[in-house]
Formats: sequence, structure tokens, C-alpha cells
Amino acid sequence: MHPTPGPALGAFLRARRAQLAPQECGLPATGAFRKVAGLRREEVAQLAAISVGYYTRLEQGRVRASASVLATLVRALRLDEAEARYLYELAGRGDARPRRRPVQHVRPAPGRLLAQLTHVPAMVLGRRLDVLAWNAAAAALYTDFASVPSGRRNYVRLLFTDPAVRDLHRRWSHDARDAVAALRAQAAADPDDPGLARLVGELSVRDRDFRTWWAEHQVSGAGHGTKHYRHPLVGDLTLDCDTWAAPDGSGQRLMVLTAEPGTPSHDALRILTSWHAPQPATDETEHPTR
Repeated sequence: MHPTPGPALGAFLRARRAQLAPQECGLPATGAFRKVAGLRREEVAQLAAISVGYYTRLEQGRVRASASVLATLVRALRLDEAEARYLYELAGRGDARPRRRPVQHVRPAPGRLLAQLTHVPAMVLGRRLDVLAWNAAAAALYTDFASVPSGRRNYVRLLFTDPAVRDLHRRWSHDARDAVAALRAQAAADPDDPGLARLVGELSVRDRDFRTWWAEHQVSGAGHGTKHYRHPLVGDLTLDCDTWAAPDGSGQRLMVLTAEPGTPSHDALRILTSWHAPQPATDETEHPTR
């Protein structure tokens, strides 16, 4: 059993949050009188997507933070490399500092498959459900992925922050909760991923639903399901969604959307894809996780 950290950790956390203004962290300015300088405990907890009670016990030295919680606190408190290293040492987890992740590259086989799938939307999802590659049909259905900066091209982020993608989903709450649960499953595979911590922190601040669903710790590894869309050009679509995991342990998944032949959705999907050139797209300069 690991001992709980000493009072130095709590002192560091209190000092660091006192140096930050809510506006610096993307929190709205309320204009109300603040009894404490900097961030309140509940604001740090919100930014780190953890409960206020847990963060309070952490400051009081009554619990030992996991590596994943420390990663979210590094982002929430805007710590630089030296400060992050100090935080991990104070928490007794100096050997658990986030490691540098390799650049995500699309595997050749899924890339070739995308080029051959001309009438069904398909995309390759990487760590954190980043959209690594897509075909023209996927762009026609969802959005012009090429116009989204590579560092922002994430399936979950688009669901919660892009109004057009949000409106596309007729059962948005259902699909968004599934996406959060899938992201939770990814987090279990690499809990110390700083890119994941940044994504969760950003969406927790921006969207109350994400913050609530992430805190529920629902996990999903489902590889199939049904999605209901309302596309501005072709109307309602009911599509089967299937995903296949790469066998090499890279965490990449191929996601394909199809419709039952002879149905209105099948006809509408054929019309939609016929209006777009069937050329695959991929980001060959995918950014490294920092």
C-alpha cells in the first residue's frame, strides 16, 4: 500500500492555483467578488475533470493521486516541464511522468482500403479517436476534414464543438455518450497520455454534458451499432456503423458506415457520394503529441 503524499503537495497545488486567473484557463468571468486569489478548488476540479471532494482530499494530503489525475492537473494548472516534474515527485510518482508518444501514421492496408471504398463513408481513427484518414464519402457525410487543423481533427471534439456535426446526428445525446464511453476505453489503455488530458480538460470546460458523462466512467468497446443522421442535402439516413481494430496494437480503428440495399438510406447515400470525387484524403504530416 502506497503512503499518501506529505503536505508539500497540497502547498504546491494551492500556490499554483492562486497564480491563475479564471480567464487564463478558459473559464468565464463572473464579476462576483472572489474570497481567494486565483482559481477556486472547484474550478481546478472542473478543469481537471475530477470531483471537488477528490481534489480537496488531494490538497489535504489524504489521497494519493493516480498518474492520470496528475496528467490532468499538469494541464489544468498550466505547469511547465520543470513544474510538472516537481508535481510528480511531490506525489511520489516520479517514475510515472508522461512519456513522449510516437507520431500517428496511418497503416498502409487501411489507407489502401479507403481508396477502394468509394460509395460508403469510412475513416481511420487513432489514439483519442483522432481522425487520421478519411475518404470522400466520409467528408461528404460529416465535414470537410481537410479544412480542420490536424491538431483539432478529433471525432469526439467535432461531436461536441462543431455545430454542423452536432446537428447531423438525429440522436446526438446517444451518439455523443457512446463516443465518450469509447474515449474512456481508450484512456484505460494509456491513462497518462497528455494529449488525452488536454482533450478531456478542454471538453470538460466547454461542455456540461461531456463533463457529466466523463465523470460517469461508462466504458464501451462496442464495434458495431446504428447511427441516425439528418443530412442537409439528402435528408434522413439510417446507417450501420462497424469498426475494426488494427491487429498491430497501434490503437487504430477502421470505421465504416453502410446502408441496407434497397432502402431510402442506401439510395440517399449513393446520391450523396456521387456528388463528391472518390479520392481518399490523409494527413501525411500528422503532428506528434507534445
